[in-house]
Amino acid sequence: MMQKHYQKACDSVQEATLYVVATPIGNLADITLRALAVLSQADIICAEDTRVTAQLLSAYGIQAKLLSVREHNEQQMADKVIAALAEGKTVAQVSDAGTPAVCDPGAKLAARVRAAGLSVVPVVGASAVMGALSVAGVSEPNFYFHGFLPAKTGERQKLLATWAEATYPIVMFETPHRIAATLADMAAVFPQRPLVLAREISKTFETFLSGTVSEVQTIVAQDSNQSRGEMVLILHPASIERPSELPDDAQQVMKILSAELPTKQAAELAAKITGENKKALYDLALSWKV
Repeated sequence: MMQKHYQKACDSVQEATLYVVATPIGNLADITLRALAVLSQADIICAEDTRVTAQLLSAYGIQAKLLSVREHNEQQMADKVIAALAEGKTVAQVSDAGTPAVCDPGAKLAARVRAAGLSVVPVVGASAVMGALSVAGVSEPNFYFHGFLPAKTGERQKLLATWAEATYPIVMFETPHRIAATLADMAAVFPQRPLVLAREISKTFETFLSGTVSEVQTIVAQDSNQSRGEMVLILHPASIERPSELPDDAQQVMKILSAELPTKQAAELAAKITGENKKALYDLALSWKV
């Protein structure tokens, strides 16, 4: 049965097409039959690091012409790829792990090929982002993917501050040598926000840490092994007090004040009188105006 599907995938590979192929992010068994079919049929495989890709191909007994396409030469190599496609050849694009063009080279090449009127087809597969989200317990229907956080402390702190009241989960990548500083910066802004640190997904030392930002920070500080490998951070949304959760007497005070005062001023005064959250009172008043 497996051979049947593999052969069907091989037969579906088209000429004059650039296939953007997702490769395993760790466990080699995570590659798809379709990815293997495309890689085995491709005339040229564009790789971020040909040495890394050669190991993957060797593991599956695939021989192919490898072309190094990195961030610094992507525009230049696009001309060679377009020429090969124009000759009717099949080209596959891979990164060292995961999907090209997602925090890896590939976007410029795909754009150039499409602009030339040639076909670009995705071959989906392993994803660190989706893998981490699937086990993080995120229930929101949407999320924000940031990619790698800024390397400079000031820029990182400024960015984190903008997420202080984010109502959606945020997915980001971080490097081992910056994870301690990043967690410290997070703890300074939202120490009690739930956080998941997914490390070395699908690899031998795969680890998932969850808790508040402060709790995860403590675990990482106490165990140097938790500062190694590829990392995905998932910051859960800020806990927002809903208007319906406000006591009836607080809602009544806000109703009276908002009828006589501007909404912002009414919320400030109502918060002083009732001791309730000013933003929740403000949002309540806004909901009455909808």
